[in-house]
This record gives sequence, structure tokens and C-alpha cells, in this order.
Amino acid sequence: MTTKLMLVDDHTIMLECLSTKLEKGDNFEVIARAKDGRTAVKLALELNPDIIIMDISLPDLNGIDATHQILKLAPHIKVLGLSMHSDKSHVIDMIKAGASGYILKDCSYKELLFAIDILNKDQFYITPQITGIIIKDLISCGARTTEISHEELSQKEREVLQLIAEGHSSKEIASDLNITIRTVDAHRMNIKKKLDIHTTAGLVKYAIRANLTFL
Repeated sequence: MTTKLMLVDDHTIMLECLSTKLEKGDNFEVIARAKDGRTAVKLALELNPDIIIMDISLPDLNGIDATHQILKLAPHIKVLGLSMHSDKSHVIDMIKAGASGYILKDCSYKELLFAIDILNKDQFYITPQITGIIIKDLISCGARTTEISHEELSQKEREVLQLIAEGHSSKEIASDLNITIRTVDAHRMNIKKKLDIHTTAGLVKYAIRANLTFL
């Protein structure tokens, strides 16, 4: 049985190399590739892949929020996080978004194939290199020790904040999110009020530290 894959990474060479390698096998078909989170959401809902191999560091919409949006509307799709980030916040946030697995970009191709096979069996896979992160989090009863907490922001506010941090104007954000400039400005005001941060520079720093963007 052929597994329909979708690859999401902002580096063209990564997409091309991984796609070529995977399609050499008889059991995989790469049905889509995306270089940003917003395109990934659109293609995932249109094409319905079995597994999405999702980078976290993506422009416009990061891989964590893209995963959340995809699985909210299509929970049967499985997402495998593939990232260079091994710290606790990235791993836990990706899992909370609904990912079925998480591996690192320096993993072997053999491990990637193993992870895909595990997800195909409706099981969960975390690379052994970061399993300890999950165990420690469970031992601490899931308590988050990071000083950053952005859960009070709505999903749309998170998207607006990422685009602000990436240097987009209100007009560009309105176009990307299909909302009015007035709505963008209202979101911007709400974000500043909720976070008690009143400068763009402060919002950029917050977004980076809260893993909403990866500049």
C-alpha cells in the first residue's frame, strides 16, 4: 500500500533531495511540497496526504501552528515533525499541536523511514535523542517552566504576531489572512494589551522567545 506524503520545509534543496530519495521507494508517493506553513495548510486540506513531514521553522505560519490548523480540520492526517530544534519548548509545543512524531534533521534516513512506518501503524514516535525531554516533562506533571506563555492569545492573534515579527506591514498581513487592515490593527492592539508589550521591537523579541517565529 502506497503512503501519500507531503513535505514541508522552507529550503528548496531539502525538499528536492528528500522528495527524490523517498520516491525511489515503491511504497511512497510525494503528492505535495510546501515552503511555508500557510501553503502547507491549504495543500493538506485539498490533497489529504497520509503523513506530513513538517519542519517547524517556516515563514508566514510556523510549523507548530500549521500543524494545529491542519489537525483541527483533518485529524486523520498524521504529522511528523522534522526539525533541527531539540529543546523542550519546541518538542512539547509540536506534540501539543497534535503531531504524531518528532525527529531531528540530523537523523539517519533509516530512522526517518522507521518513523514513517511507526506512524502508519497509528503509533507515536519520538527520536531517542530527545525522549528524555518528554519523560522529564511528564515527571514534572506537565508543568511549563519557561517564562513565556502565549496561550492567552487567540489563534488569529498568534498568526498576526508571527507576521508582525517577520516584518510584514498591516496591509500585507490583511492580504495574507484575508481580513481588513482595520481588523489587523485591532488584533495588534489586543496583542499589545494582552502581553503588556507596546513596541514592535518588543513584540518581535517576544515572538522569537515564544517559538512563534524562527528568525
